[in-house]
Amino acid sequence: MTRLAAPPEAMPRPKKHPSADRPARRRGGRRYATWAWNALAMLLAVVFGFPIYWMLITAFKTSGDVTTITPKFWPRHPSLRGFAEVLHDPIFLDDMRNSLTITLSAVVISIVIGFFGAMAIARFRFLGRKVFIFAVLIVQMIPLLALTIPMSLLLDHAHLKNTTTGVIIAYLVFTMPYTVWTLRTFIANVPKELDEAAMVDGCSRWQTFYKIILPLVAPGLIATGVYGWILAWNEFVLANTLLLDNNKATLPMYLLYFQSSPVHGADWPGLMAAATLTSLPVVVLFVIFQSRISAGLTAGAVKG
Repeated sequence: MTRLAAPPEAMPRPKKHPSADRPARRRGGRRYATWAWNALAMLLAVVFGFPIYWMLITAFKTSGDVTTITPKFWPRHPSLRGFAEVLHDPIFLDDMRNSLTITLSAVVISIVIGFFGAMAIARFRFLGRKVFIFAVLIVQMIPLLALTIPMSLLLDHAHLKNTTTGVIIAYLVFTMPYTVWTLRTFIANVPKELDEAAMVDGCSRWQTFYKIILPLVAPGLIATGVYGWILAWNEFVLANTLLLDNNKATLPMYLLYFQSSPVHGADWPGLMAAATLTSLPVVVLFVIFQSRISAGLTAGAVKG
């Protein structure tokens, strides 16, 4: 007798293993985590960006819009009076010239000296090398406020207080360690075999330096220079302590003068216009070299 096969619906179905749903659950969990992190990033962007937005709209407001009881998140009658007042102020132009001179000098000197110092640390082995690297790292950890009074006394003893040269030297205290530390990492990432190959081909040590190492480290020089510019341009404590004459003041000091001046009084649109113009060079540099600044800040995690 032939046995009939059981109908398909009567056959037992294979049980699905619980672990088969794990990849789907993981993808769903990752998707929710991505949304959560994006929402948190947007929230932080709004929190940190709101002061900048308020500064910008206040610069275009009139005095009546600023003094209203109910805050206005958009100027009813946009005005350029604050910008015109600041740009026609000769004190603002003089302070901008002083800031450009001091910042550019400090950045150039720190780049030149720091580059050769970083070159020596990254390419040569000498007695006290590790101690020097450790000292550079320690100097970066010291708060600038702790060095203000000793530096003021030292420059006063050297007859450099209340001079542009003294402020430039003071700025080198916090720009030079960062320059040496960052450029050391960029130079260390250039293989030594390139130096040896260039010297085998007949290049001298100086030719190897400016034909091989310098072009490869150029992105690091740009990133370090821009970040040093940001540090020096925004510095206020040292300049306010060391510079006693108003004709030698920098732009951060001008903002303090503008706020406390009996001429301007509580001119909030003018003050915000001055703050916008003061921060504009830093914003432009940061936008242009943003990727290279990020590379410079994270270079220490690549190779020591």
